Amino acid sequence: MNKPLIIVAVVMLMIGIGGGWLANDYIQLAITQHQQDDSQAARSEQNSQPLFYRSPMNPSVTSPVPAKDPMGMDYIPVYADDDSRDDQPAGTVKIDPVVAQNIGVRTAIVERDILSHIVRTVGRVDYDEERIVRLHPKVEGWIETMRVDKTGEKVKKNQDLLSIYSPQLVVSQQEYVLALNNLHILKQSPIADIRRGAEELVSSALERLKLLDVPEHQLHDLTRDHNIHKTLHIHSPASGIVVHVGAREGQYVTPATEIYLIADLSTVWVYADIYENELPWVQLGDLVEMRLAGIPGRVFRGHLAFIYPYAEAKTRTIKVRLDFKNTELLLKPDMFAEVSIYASKQKRALVIPSEAVIRSGTRDKVLVARGAGKFEPRTITTGVAADGKVIVLDGLEEGEEVVTSSQFLIDSESSLREATAKMIKPGLKEKESKPSPLQIEEGPHQHD
Repeated sequence: MNKPLIIVAVVMLMIGIGGGWLANDYIQLAITQHQQDDSQAARSEQNSQPLFYRSPMNPSVTSPVPAKDPMGMDYIPVYADDDSRDDQPAGTVKIDPVVAQNIGVRTAIVERDILSHIVRTVGRVDYDEERIVRLHPKVEGWIETMRVDKTGEKVKKNQDLLSIYSPQLVVSQQEYVLALNNLHILKQSPIADIRRGAEELVSSALERLKLLDVPEHQLHDLTRDHNIHKTLHIHSPASGIVVHVGAREGQYVTPATEIYLIADLSTVWVYADIYENELPWVQLGDLVEMRLAGIPGRVFRGHLAFIYPYAEAKTRTIKVRLDFKNTELLLKPDMFAEVSIYASKQKRALVIPSEAVIRSGTRDKVLVARGAGKFEPRTITTGVAADGKVIVLDGLEEGEEVVTSSQFLIDSESSLREATAKMIKPGLKEKESKPSPLQIEEGPHQHD
């Protein structure tokens, strides 16, 4: 055997001996690790015996032994150490931060803010009821002359509208003239009672004519000339637009006859309907803007004047009345308009994003992030909502952190934990039952 072969054989022998030593050490290490794992598993098994098994679909269904539900799913074991701690509220869930990131959990801070809201609706222009005049004669008779006989005409206050012949009016004028003549004869009487009686008779006859709406100029002419007028002039009691003409020349009229309907359109009312959920926002005096298709480019500004104390049965809305100035007479009754009510601001209100609220139908709740991957369900009382935010009246404090996305995934597990806690400790109330948080172990590759 030559020298090179001997050297190679020696080297190979040394490598074999060293590899054997390393393999032996690795095997010994593996055995030791396996023994430790078996020891830990044994201790864990001894300390974590299932209390019972619950249905994966209905936590209220339990079994003392392993079982399957009607769908073939295995019941989930519930261990004693899952509920051994009492420092967490019922339903608290703990999620690995990596899992929380993978399922897209986002949070927002509870803060105080000023909320405002614009109520948008449609409205209908109408007459100002306080500026409508219905003209009726106070005597019976026949219309002799009508000076205003068309609807839509503008009239001014005290404008002469028509003349009416009334026998009752003629008799009343005759009585007044006789009283004047009698006073003229008896005013020189030395007896004071006679003079006083004649003066009272004149005053009584004159007052009767005034009550019949005889105009001042006719009374003045009657007093001065003692000429009895056949017809009575009826004047407009207010300025406005003639909306309705209820009689014509030659027609017999009575105090029940509505001769004219006159409306002052310098101010108009607009009726609008708002829904019940918007009612808490609006208040008397709120600024209102109105736009009409028939008057493009113009924005009319008014205010909310009245909120009717009842709701419409068919539409489930509440009617409100808006006041607008109409000096240019552009707004016409029965026109439709787009209305924007700038509702009163809710100052210094505690608000959270609307998407953070979990609405179950019987209560509203949120998931509060408590740090270290823990999420606590909490019932809250909500107020009005606007601009993607909702006011919290009770249940949260300023500065707390609430979940705004993927909260339904967390809430489903939280509900299971809460139901399990009530079954383990049935004597406790909801706020007293505080099981330990559930550790959800998922890998980064698992997504919702």
